[in-house]
Amino acid sequence: MTDNPTPGNTAPSQAMQQYQARIEQLESKLSSFETSLGNQRVAPDWKTNAERYGLLIAWVLLILALGAFKPQQMFAWNSYATMFGSNAMIVALTLALLIPLTTGDFDLSVASVMGLSSMIIAVLNVKLGMAIPGAIVLAILAGCLVGAINAFFILYFGIHSLIVTLGTGYFINGVILWISDSNTIAGVSMGLIKAVILTRFFGIPVGFYYALLLTGIIWYVFQYTSLGRRLLFVGRGREVARLSGVNVTRMRVGAMVSAGAIAAIAGVLYTGMRGTADPSSALAFLLPAFAAAFLGSTTIYPGRFNAPGAFVAVFFLSTGIMGLNFLGVDSFVQNLFYGGGLVIAVSISQLIRGRKPMD
Repeated sequence: MTDNPTPGNTAPSQAMQQYQARIEQLESKLSSFETSLGNQRVAPDWKTNAERYGLLIAWVLLILALGAFKPQQMFAWNSYATMFGSNAMIVALTLALLIPLTTGDFDLSVASVMGLSSMIIAVLNVKLGMAIPGAIVLAILAGCLVGAINAFFILYFGIHSLIVTLGTGYFINGVILWISDSNTIAGVSMGLIKAVILTRFFGIPVGFYYALLLTGIIWYVFQYTSLGRRLLFVGRGREVARLSGVNVTRMRVGAMVSAGAIAAIAGVLYTGMRGTADPSSALAFLLPAFAAAFLGSTTIYPGRFNAPGAFVAVFFLSTGIMGLNFLGVDSFVQNLFYGGGLVIAVSISQLIRGRKPMD
């Protein structure tokens, strides 16, 4: 005995068939749409790419232009290997500047902190016989202390960061002269020198790779962590960030302390590169660091301070100085190059920001 379909069973079956037919039609249309998109060529955004990679292109053109006059020096790998190693501490010093700059503060004391770190290591190691690891830890702690002092005066008393850090920078210079008796201290342990300049990979001193690693860490923090996004948010607008629940004070304190710590690391690299500590030479690196920081904000991630851009900018400027030295240009041109580079970099940065006033 066979069961005949009832009207109640037939209606749901027909509805299901209609539903499946509609799904198949939608899938067919979606497949056709995806195929048409795949066949279309997306036009490249030349303006955006030019902004992001313009400095890299300019770096290559600079090498070619200088190489036309001095090909044996400019196209020799040893020239660049030496340059990469000798500028590692400038990379670290520039990275120290980036963090407070991102939050809208300026730190003019970073070069002094680098000199203080270098002198502390030399005094502890050469005069007091302390091992290099312990001396490095104390030097970095001193950098953190300077950053905390800067943050205290900036935030508690409401003084502009330029004034505070200018004053602490000069104060630190006095401390350096005091603990060194105004003398250069030589004879730092060979262990530090080997760990920074004598050990090489692909002909490049290992100090370069420390700077590269530090660049990668800071890039990762700003690009992929909530901490980095909060720091960027504070720099874009402190009041808006505060109303959104961001602890602006904590972010700015952390930025200043981080700047002091990284500047102290730059001092470690500087001491390892030279094997001595000079009470006054570190100040000469403040202008190159600022020039690289602002020039770096025009590339890779245009419109904001970023670690990869700063890294490229340091070596772009260093290549220009190296080429001018090969051409036999007088040493005063170095100041012209860095000073002019800073003004041009700030101008370009302002144009990219849409001529908005900087915080």
